[in-house]
Amino acid sequence: MALRSMRKTRGCWGFIRALHKAPQAAPAPQKDAVRRVFSGIQPTGTPHLGNYLGAIESWVSLQNEPGSVLYSIVDLHSITVPQDPAVLRQSILDMTAALLACGINPEKSILFQQSQVAEHTQLSWILTCMVRLPRLQHLHQWKAKSAKQKHDGTVGLLTYPVLQAADVLLYKSTHVPVGEDQVQHLELVQDLARGFNKKYGEFFPVPKSILTSMKKVKSLRDPSAKMSKSDPDRLATVRITDSPEEIVQKFRKAVTDFTSEVTYDPAHREGVSNLVAIHSAVTGLPVEEVVRQSAGLDTAHYKLLVADAVIEKFTPIKSEIEKLKMDKDHLEKVLQMGSARAKELAYPVCQEVKKLVGFL
Repeated sequence: MALRSMRKTRGCWGFIRALHKAPQAAPAPQKDAVRRVFSGIQPTGTPHLGNYLGAIESWVSLQNEPGSVLYSIVDLHSITVPQDPAVLRQSILDMTAALLACGINPEKSILFQQSQVAEHTQLSWILTCMVRLPRLQHLHQWKAKSAKQKHDGTVGLLTYPVLQAADVLLYKSTHVPVGEDQVQHLELVQDLARGFNKKYGEFFPVPKSILTSMKKVKSLRDPSAKMSKSDPDRLATVRITDSPEEIVQKFRKAVTDFTSEVTYDPAHREGVSNLVAIHSAVTGLPVEEVVRQSAGLDTAHYKLLVADAVIEKFTPIKSEIEKLKMDKDHLEKVLQMGSARAKELAYPVCQEVKKLVGFL
């Protein structure tokens, strides 16, 4: 009995090894890899309107397309800046609740906690040893964030784009949804995949970008900047858990200009155009139709119309978040099951990488 069990186990691992056999014997994965989408979100603060329209909404729709999708709560990335441990633990659960409430379905996708899959950091170190320091120093986000933090910027802040690359490549992902500000980081992922393949043989697919249809949602108080969780002006960012009264107040105070007509002209009327883009995204109407329907409205009344559309979109989501947050055990179980499924995919890939690199 035990002998049969051992044979079955060896057979199972033989099958897994066959799936991840030496790359020299396999056709180039770029040509026939099964479509696999990977994306991640940091558990820092409540998701806001920009997160929802720029990422989460497209994540939900990607679940219904052919192939597999993995969505990670990237808690390792969040500690590139100081975190309170108790707050971080709660934030991970809150983000899980928010994603589920927005429509992420653990039966259609793999939703997991990054730090529960140790292979992310193992692959990250291997890739870190392949990238030159100046390449990381020239990334726009490093320049922007290190400038703000002066001499307080950590090594983690410098190298987290390599961890991002490991996140993607660990699952042999073929596609990555990205916003405008992440294109440079995806280029690093692609370069590392090509560099690894050139050195060790064809192994990683070179992932392609999926650009979200919604451009960056801008701050309501400074339409030249994107909406951000960390904006010190509380009126600048609309969170998906804001009350109707808070949403109305924030849109009332939204910066526009001295022209009362509603038009869409991002180059010359950033504030009003941001409102039109938001209105279009939450209603599903084309920008041209939104502008046409708003003919005759001044911007003061139009702000209230946009606020009502956002409230209508977020009210059921907010209600579901509140319900889910009351069941901590369920949220933890979702993450544990998702992390186990992610590890099933990550472990054999990481083992094969170690062999290729030369580890015993």
